[in-house]
Amino acid sequence: MSGTPTFAVASSFMGLPRSDRSAAFALAGIPLDIGVTNRTGARSGPAAVRAASRMLTDGDHPHFWIDPTRLDIADIGDFTIALGDLAASYRLIEEQAEGLDHLLAVGGEHGITLPLLRALRRKVGAPLGLVHFDAHVDTWPDNFGQVYGHGSPFYHAIEEGLVDPRRMIQIGIRSPVQREVWDWTVGKGVTILSAQDVHALGPAAVAERVRKVVGSGATYFSYDVDCLDPAFAPGTGTPEFAGILPWQSQAILRSLAGIDFVGMDVVEVAPAYDVSEITSLAAATVIWDYLGLVGSAKTA
Repeated sequence: MSGTPTFAVASSFMGLPRSDRSAAFALAGIPLDIGVTNRTGARSGPAAVRAASRMLTDGDHPHFWIDPTRLDIADIGDFTIALGDLAASYRLIEEQAEGLDHLLAVGGEHGITLPLLRALRRKVGAPLGLVHFDAHVDTWPDNFGQVYGHGSPFYHAIEEGLVDPRRMIQIGIRSPVQREVWDWTVGKGVTILSAQDVHALGPAAVAERVRKVVGSGATYFSYDVDCLDPAFAPGTGTPEFAGILPWQSQAILRSLAGIDFVGMDVVEVAPAYDVSEITSLAAATVIWDYLGLVGSAKTA
């Protein structure tokens, strides 16, 4: 083993030296958490995920056999937000996402996905498919009387035509939810796989279901760490009992070759509630696996 010791890796994601927006892959932190409904703290997620990512710099990805740091990739820092103003923050996020080739966003709360989808929808020119890992459907029409928040990004995304609900699949769902919200979501055509479904079906069958649902069009990947069982991801604002396991999550993602992913986010890491960086490392590893998946496709 040679090079920089793990503990001394630079503070960017995986120690990336580049910070220009022209890279084929641009990683950005979005430290927004003013739309959460339970515990705050996801604003500190980007820094924690970057710190944990040092564990992923010691060699090639052992499944895809590429070194993600050797891709055309940059860590462009954190997006600017409007302090205390959710709608203005969404506008700023959307503006800063414009012009990026392939964005990897680190939240922050799940509400950041809505402005990212708005920007990407204009770029792609058609509604996107969506692969969504979460404990929550996030299709509530409001958040305790507020229009926006981390429980409603996909309600707005469907209503605004940003995503095609018939090409949308949610994985790991298990939280309490009003029956009318569930029925509205399913009625729009969304496929929902609960955590129990994942346990019963197994990763290979889930991955095959994902491919059938999203098809061949441009697709977005959104990963809320609370999809994982809180035993393995305690550092999050809305933990839910009996989630999917890290190995299941990883096996599903690694099996999604052939899907046309055009952007992604990992959200809801709240490091104040974490234990020994395990949640931050889980989030960093999801990005690492995603880069292995899409990067190996580009270099094939």
